[in-house]
Amino acid sequence: MSESTEMALRRKINAMQFACWELHLFLDTHPNNCEAARRLEEYRRRLQQQVKEFEEKFGPMGETSRDTSRWAWINGPWPWEREANE
Repeated sequence: MSESTEMALRRKINAMQFACWELHLFLDTHPNNCEAARRLEEYRRRLQQQVKEFEEKFGPMGETSRDTSRWAWINGPWPWEREANE
């Protein structure tokens, strides 16, 4: 079974969020590391672009998305619904 485009993009976003968080933690203990700070900013820009791409294709990712409808993020499918897992 091949992974859907939506799930593949979600995985990329999750990986980028993880990388940003790890760099953030690293900079807590190494605040003068310019390379890590530069990379963190680069990864944050890439993350924003990935989230924008996802939301343009599939709708808001969560309650803090920039969608005009406050409750648009609750529209299915939910992860436990059959069509979300196909």
